[in-house]
Amino acid sequence: MEYLPGGDMMTLLMRKETLSEDVARFYIAETILAIESIHKHNYIHRDIKPDNLLLDKNGHMKLSDFGLCKPLDCSALSTVHGEFPAEGDIRHADFNGHLEMSKSHWTQQEQLQHWKQNRRTLAYSTVGTPDYIAPEVLMKKGYGLECDWWSLGAIMFEMLVGYPPFCSDDQMTTCRKIIYWRKYLKFPEEARLSAEAKDLMRRLLCDVDNRLGTRGANEVKAHPWFQGIQWDKLYDMEAAYIPEVKDELDTQNFEKFEEIEPPLHHPSKSGPWRKMLSSKDINFVGYTYKNVDVFKAIQAGVDGMTDEEIGKLIASEGNGILSSDSNVDLSVHQSQATPSQI
Repeated sequence: MEYLPGGDMMTLLMRKETLSEDVARFYIAETILAIESIHKHNYIHRDIKPDNLLLDKNGHMKLSDFGLCKPLDCSALSTVHGEFPAEGDIRHADFNGHLEMSKSHWTQQEQLQHWKQNRRTLAYSTVGTPDYIAPEVLMKKGYGLECDWWSLGAIMFEMLVGYPPFCSDDQMTTCRKIIYWRKYLKFPEEARLSAEAKDLMRRLLCDVDNRLGTRGANEVKAHPWFQGIQWDKLYDMEAAYIPEVKDELDTQNFEKFEEIEPPLHHPSKSGPWRKMLSSKDINFVGYTYKNVDVFKAIQAGVDGMTDEEIGKLIASEGNGILSSDSNVDLSVHQSQATPSQI
């Protein structure tokens, strides 16, 4: 399994806020090649989002999370056909479910900062985020390969504007906005987007019948916004962004986050057990190994050991997270090794 130390697009966007059209064009083009490759094998990704766009050490993009993507909890959408409110009745709510004033009067920068504050919570929630999901998927009307092209349009919007086109503080409102995309797809004047960029996003974030890509990736590639792109040489070119990578296991390009509650249910919520939950370990989910010495220590009981003694024990075998089943789990974003652009 390949590890890509360049980080993911979500982290890059959180740090850069927005990308120039030239940089966005490069990564949207590489994403198109990845989607095209999947579709040629008759697969639909269905969960294309910045979190799943990983960068290698040279800054080239690869698409990840095949079959491991986090499912969106659509149980609340089971009555979408008959009970979605009229467009004018959509109200906003914060993360605690409290109604709030409409943010339609917010500037692009205010909306961007609000999204940035909430982005990490959404990314690591247990139910996923619907911001990049096509309306036909949400409405369960049946969908095909074209739903991935909608996701591409939503990602392009976020790259250039700083937040997804239909973002809100709660998932249900986001889903409603996506369903009623004709009303809510708007480009802030402050973003100063080119006419070609706006046109491409409008032709990706639209009805299936009119959506670019429905008849193949070449429809998207032929759009004027990509003029000058050498599609067959993209991965041979210098990437638009070169991440700082110190070594092959460097994790600095992945966003760090702290667990609100420790994943291990140990009687002691402080001391060595808390210290073992280092945020740097969170970046390595997916790799598993067993630390025999730690396992033996757990069996023998470590309550009498000092923090320093346990720290030395962990350090002797590498940084790990103790778990009740004696495994030390490390995880990392996963990606398909083949084809080359995935």
